[in-house]
Amino acid sequence: MIRIAVGQGSCGIAAGAGKVYSALKELLTDVKEVSLGVTGCIGMCFLEPIVDIYEGEKLHRLVRVTASDAEKIAEAVKTGDFSLVSTLEIEKEDAAFLEKQTRIALRNCGIIDPTDINSYIEKGGYSAIKSVLEGKTPEDVIEIIKTSGLAGRGGAGFPTWFKWNAARNSGGEKKYLICNADEGDPGAFMDRAVIESDPHTLLEGMLIGAYAIGADEAVIYVRAEYPLAIVRLEEAIRQATEKGYAGENILGSGFTCNFRIKAGAGAFVCGEETALIESLEGERGMPRLKPPFPAQAGYWLKPSNINNVETFANVAWIINNGGEAFAAMGTEDSKGTKVFALTGKIKRGGLVEIPMGKTLRDVIFDIGGGIKNDAEFKAVQMGGPSGGCIPAEILDTVIDYKKLGATGAIMGSGGMVVMDTSTCMVGMAKFFLDFTAKESCGKCVHCRIGTKRMQEILTRIVGGEGREGDIELLEELCLAIKDGALCGLGQTAPNPVLTTIRYFRHEYEAHINEKKCPAHECTELLTFEIDPEKCRGCTLCAKKCPVSAITGETKKAHVIDGEKCIKCGQCKTLCKFGAIKVN
Repeated sequence: MIRIAVGQGSCGIAAGAGKVYSALKELLTDVKEVSLGVTGCIGMCFLEPIVDIYEGEKLHRLVRVTASDAEKIAEAVKTGDFSLVSTLEIEKEDAAFLEKQTRIALRNCGIIDPTDINSYIEKGGYSAIKSVLEGKTPEDVIEIIKTSGLAGRGGAGFPTWFKWNAARNSGGEKKYLICNADEGDPGAFMDRAVIESDPHTLLEGMLIGAYAIGADEAVIYVRAEYPLAIVRLEEAIRQATEKGYAGENILGSGFTCNFRIKAGAGAFVCGEETALIESLEGERGMPRLKPPFPAQAGYWLKPSNINNVETFANVAWIINNGGEAFAAMGTEDSKGTKVFALTGKIKRGGLVEIPMGKTLRDVIFDIGGGIKNDAEFKAVQMGGPSGGCIPAEILDTVIDYKKLGATGAIMGSGGMVVMDTSTCMVGMAKFFLDFTAKESCGKCVHCRIGTKRMQEILTRIVGGEGREGDIELLEELCLAIKDGALCGLGQTAPNPVLTTIRYFRHEYEAHINEKKCPAHECTELLTFEIDPEKCRGCTLCAKKCPVSAITGETKKAHVIDGEKCIKCGQCKTLCKFGAIKVN
C-alpha cells in the first residue's frame, strides 16, 4: 500500500495544497493500492505545497507541487517509476532544514493526519495520560515536570511545575486549566501550526495538567483569526471524547475533564494571562492587579492555571520519556527545546525547533540558509513587539532566556524576524510602536500615553522632522513606561526602541542630523535623480510616472522634477539601465 499525504496547514493551503489534493483525489479515486490523506505543516513553509509519498519505509518528499503536477505524480504512483517526479523531489540542502532540528513539541507535525485520532494513537498518542491515570499521583506528575525544567514557552519562561503546584495547593473544589492560544506577535505562527497539525498533543498535555492541579474543566482561548485551527481542535475534542480520553470518567479512572474552546477577538493584550481571564469572563480584555495571582483567584475567582500551546505540547513527551531526558537538552538555565517562527529576509522560512544553547547564527545561517539573495545580514528581531533587535556583531549569542535577555531582546513566544541592510532600524522601531500603541488596552497612563508619545516622535524622525534631543527623550520615555506600566505589554513595549538606539544609534543620528536614511527606506528622506550618463531616453519611466514628474525627449537624458516627485520608486523599478539614483 502506498500512502500519500498532502500538507494542509494554513501555509500549504495558501500556496495551493487544496487544489493539489483535489487533483490527486480525482486521478486516484479508483486506485485501490493507494491511500490519499492530509497532514499538517511540517515546518518547511518555504517549500509548500508539500506532498509526501510513503512507499513502504521509503519516503518521497515532493515540494512546490502544483495541481498541474498531479498527473505525473499519479502516474509515478501507479507505475512505481518515481523518476517521473524526480524534478519535484526535495533537494539535499533543503532537507537539512529538518535534519538539523530536534523536534519534541513539533514531533508529529507534518507526519500524522491531524483530523484522525487513530493517526495520533499510532504514534504513541494518549499513552502518557494513560500511564498517569494508571499509576501516578498529581504530586508525581508535578515532580516529573519539575525535574524536566520545563518553563513557560509563552514568553516569560516561568517554571511550569511552580505554577501547577501553586494551583494544586490552592483551596477550593473548583479549578480551571486554561490554554493561551492567543498568538498575537507579528511573524509568529508556532501555536497555530501545532493546533492545525497535531491538536491531540495539546489536548493530552492539557489533560495531564488538569489532573496535576485538580481541574475538571479545560478552556482553550484561541484567536478567531485561526479558523482552521479551531475546526481541527473541535474535531479532536469530539474524537477524544468518543474514545474516552476526554469528558467524564476518563479511561474508567474517575478523572473528569471537559474541554471548551473560546474564540478571542484578537486583542494582543489578551496574551497577558489576567487580561485573557477578563476576556473569558465576557469583560473587556484588561490586565488585573497582581496579587492575587491566577493560581489563587483566576477565572471566576477560582484557582486557575494558564500555559501556552507549546508548553502543553511538550508535556506528554516528558511523561513518556522522563523529566531527565528533557533536562538533558539545553543549557543550565534553560532546558529542553524551543520552537521559533523564522521569517523575514531569510532563504528558508518556517518553523524551527532546536535545543536551547544553539546560537542565533546556527538558526539563521545553518538551518535557515542565510539571507535572501545573499544580501548582508543586519539584525534579527526576537520576541515580536515585546522583543528587541539583535545586530550582526552579536549573532553568536546563545539562545536561552538569560543570554537573550542580556542583549535587550527577549525569547518571547518565538518570533524571529530576519532583516538585511535594506531595513531601516528606526522604521522597524516605529512599526512595532505603531502596533503596541494601538494594542494598548488603555488601563494605565504610562502605556496608554507613553507609547503614543513615542510613536509620534518616531513618526517625526522617519518623516525628516527629527529634532535634537529626540533620542534622549525616547530613552527617558522608555524607562518611565517600563517602570510604570501595569502589565507585560507596556513593560516590554519600549524594547524595540531601546535596542535599536543601543545598537543602531548612528541611524537615528543620520535621520535627525543629516535628514538621511542610511537604508534608503524612509520615503520622506529620499531624493530621486536620473544619471544623465546612464539614461538612454527610452521614455518608459516618464510614461509610467503617476504624477508626470519626469520629462525629456526620446533618446536623450531625462530629468525628475523634485517638487512633483512623490517618491513612489516606480521609475527605479522600471529602469533597465540603472540610471535612477536614490539619495
